[in-house]
Amino acid sequence: LQCRMECREVAAETLYDVLHDTEYRPRWDTNVIETFDIARLTANADLGYYSWRCPKPLRNRDVITLRSWLPMGSDYIIMNYSVKHPVRPGGASGGSGSSFPPPFQPNLHPGLLILLPICLPPQPSSLVLELLFLSLTPWAMKKLYKACLKYPAWKEGHQPHFKPWLYPEQCQLPPMALSELSLQHAESLENID
Repeated sequence: LQCRMECREVAAETLYDVLHDTEYRPRWDTNVIETFDIARLTANADLGYYSWRCPKPLRNRDVITLRSWLPMGSDYIIMNYSVKHPVRPGGASGGSGSSFPPPFQPNLHPGLLILLPICLPPQPSSLVLELLFLSLTPWAMKKLYKACLKYPAWKEGHQPHFKPWLYPEQCQLPPMALSELSLQHAESLENID
């Protein structure tokens, strides 16, 4: 699945910041229950927790993701994968989610296109999830776009120079070794609706 949206008034840097800023996320993402950073793996990779509300009849979900990112001039790449954490297992919100998306790469060209690829693991509930994504993703992308328009003004009053995703020396997360984690495979998930 892919979702594309034209964003003429949004710079790729702003979109990149909005996607990283966990303090700003609850202000625009009305489905978020809780989100926070757990640990630093490298200068451009960390471990994070995200739980969200799902529409009925699905149960709420949560996921622990290994997130990595790389700004390269006018290109920005963000990737994430579901992982198992030895101290913080997922499933506290009712059901474990899984994240297997390919890279997300916004570009700075005029008329910026947000391209959000979504990969669903092959399983019986994938058709239901695909229909859910098809109906909710355009709505979510519009919310993201509106959040990007408001972000610069909001950030001015909330630690405007604090962006550890751009300036690794600002990161205050405890370090963690990659060897402490394991990938979360779709077939190992519990509590699937």
